Amino acid sequence: MRNFDLSPLYRSAIGFDRMLNTLESGQSQSNGGYPPYNVELVDEHHYRIAIAVAGFAETELEITSQPNLLVVRGAKQSQESAKTYLYQGIAERNFERKFQLAEHIQVEGAHLENGLLYIELARVIPEASKPRRIEIK
Repeated sequence: MRNFDLSPLYRSAIGFDRMLNTLESGQSQSNGGYPPYNVELVDEHHYRIAIAVAGFAETELEITSQPNLLVVRGAKQSQESAKTYLYQGIAERNFERKFQLAEHIQVEGAHLENGLLYIELARVIPEASKPRRIEIK
């Protein structure tokens, strides 16, 4: 029997376990893991994504929220003067990172601090979906 590393599946699904859906659709990260990110559980209904976007300005970043999908894009503006590097260890390439979101997960806000883009998420359950107590008569 083989052991499979399923951690990439858990990293890209926020709010619930989407392992089976991810396996069925065959989604993969084609960007080679750039930029690196963390997904943090703040409390039972709040999550935080931190993406390392050193070198990107706020105007070069775009966050879009679609049903069950969060897309973060970074596009470097072309620099007119070509630089000559002796060694270039800081990546300056464009990126697109997608995160699968569970139902009722909403983006509350985002801010850029010390080269990290923080995106705040919250699980907002509608009143119709919340459990309610039924009186027995």
